[in-house]
Amino acid sequence: MTNNSKPAPDRYGLVGHPVAHSRSPLIHTVFARQTRQNLTYELLDAAPHAFETAVRGFGAAGGKGLNVTVPHKEAAFALCDETSAAAQKAGAVNTISIKGGRLRGDNTDGVGFIRDVTVNQHQRLGGARIIVLGAGGAARGIVGPLLAEQPAELTIANRTKERAEEIVAQFAGSLLGVCGFDELAALPPFDVLINATSAGLKGETPPFPGTLIAPESFCYDLVYGSGDTPFVTWAKAQGAARAVQGWGMLVEQAAESFAIWRGIRPDTKPLLKQSARWTSHRPQRAPGMMCEIRGAFG
Repeated sequence: MTNNSKPAPDRYGLVGHPVAHSRSPLIHTVFARQTRQNLTYELLDAAPHAFETAVRGFGAAGGKGLNVTVPHKEAAFALCDETSAAAQKAGAVNTISIKGGRLRGDNTDGVGFIRDVTVNQHQRLGGARIIVLGAGGAARGIVGPLLAEQPAELTIANRTKERAEEIVAQFAGSLLGVCGFDELAALPPFDVLINATSAGLKGETPPFPGTLIAPESFCYDLVYGSGDTPFVTWAKAQGAARAVQGWGMLVEQAAESFAIWRGIRPDTKPLLKQSARWTSHRPQRAPGMMCEIRGAFG
């Protein structure tokens, strides 16, 4: 008897906390169909204390790779047996490849972010005064690529200044500055403002002074949602020239992760066009709608 059964699909997924409303399964399913790859993509909700168990259990069950979102990116860096140059510079991992029980960590956040900002959004970063608001794993993933764009100035701000100082020490250079959130009101406006905090995941109004924004400022939120995120809403209210959420970054970094795992980079244009339709409407906010706002990296 001839066996016509297809081979079982390779398993991939996203690990984070929370992950229930992530769009990553949709994105990777579209990529798999486009490139004719036989795979599945699932969600693993793991609290910090259960992160290592979740990752190793997924690998032991035959999983081939995982994306990593908040709050696990730095823990993923520590867990991996080997890491790429991008992950080492960031001190954070958002893409894990699993082979023979070993974990290899990469970071595609930076390249995904830069591609979305410079190619999709047509925003120049070279020569610009830039501030990154937040100093967690998301911020670490984009600082190196931002510096490579040769801005005139790059400031890292965080609620606790010491956390921002750790990043500045990691990326030693004359372009980097640091400040606490309580010092933001004393700063002049910036050309580019990037929200890398988790503020907005639960609908909070951003705790930043409007004086950071000038009429020509470009604002980018690393999180995304149905309609404007709180940061995008705030930036528009302060008179920013443009304010964009991070759906494009999510799509672009996912394409880079897919290429690492499968050896082929999918075309992101169809999903980016879909995102333009998705984010252009402003639905009435239903109870729990802010739960649909997620990090652009997951």
